Amino acid sequence: MTERAIAQDVEAQVRSHQEHDEAGNSKFGFIVFLLSESVIFLSFFAGYIIYKTQTLDWYPPGVTGLDVDAPRINTIVLVSSSFVIYVAERYLHDKKLWGFRLFLIATMAMGAYFLYGQAVEWSSLSFGLTDGLFGGTFYLLTGFHGLHVLTGLLLQTLMLGRSFIPGNYDNGSFGVEATSLFWHFVDVIWIVLFILIYVWQ
Repeated sequence: MTERAIAQDVEAQVRSHQEHDEAGNSKFGFIVFLLSESVIFLSFFAGYIIYKTQTLDWYPPGVTGLDVDAPRINTIVLVSSSFVIYVAERYLHDKKLWGFRLFLIATMAMGAYFLYGQAVEWSSLSFGLTDGLFGGTFYLLTGFHGLHVLTGLLLQTLMLGRSFIPGNYDNGSFGVEATSLFWHFVDVIWIVLFILIYVWQ
C-alpha cells in the first residue's frame, strides 16, 4: 500500500470518527433539551396538583367542570399521530421517500386537527385566563403544550421540505429522528395533561 493510499485511509477513518462524534453529540444535546422541557412540564404539573388540592373554590363561578368528549377525540387523534410518524420514519429508513412524505403529511394533518380542536374548545369556554387559579393554570398548561405542538408541526414541515432535496437523507436522518422523538414527547405530555385536567375533575 502506497503512502498516499495509507494517508487517504487514515483521513477517511478520521472523518468517519468525527461524523460519529458529531451525531452522538447532537443526540446527547437533544436528549438534554427534552429533559429540560420535562422539568418545566413537571413543575407545571406539580403546581397544578398543589393548587387543586389546596383550593376550596377551584372552578370559577358558574363552572362545574369541563366537557370531555371533544378533548377525548383530540387526544385519540394526537396519540395516534405518534404511530403515524413512526411509520413515516420506517419508510425513510427503507429509502422510500413517497411513503415518508405521505405519512409525515398525515401526521401534520393530525397535529393541525388537534390545534384546531383546542382553538374551538377555547372559544367555547365561559372562563378566561384571569378567572381564578383554575383559569390561569388551564390556559397556561394547554397553551404551553399547544405551543409545543405548533413547534412540532413546523419541524415536520422542515423535514418534509428537506426530503425534496436530492440525496439529503442519504447520509443520515438525525433531523427526522429528533423531530419524531419531540413529537412522541409532546404526545406523552398531553396524556398526562388530559388525565390531570379532564379526567381528574
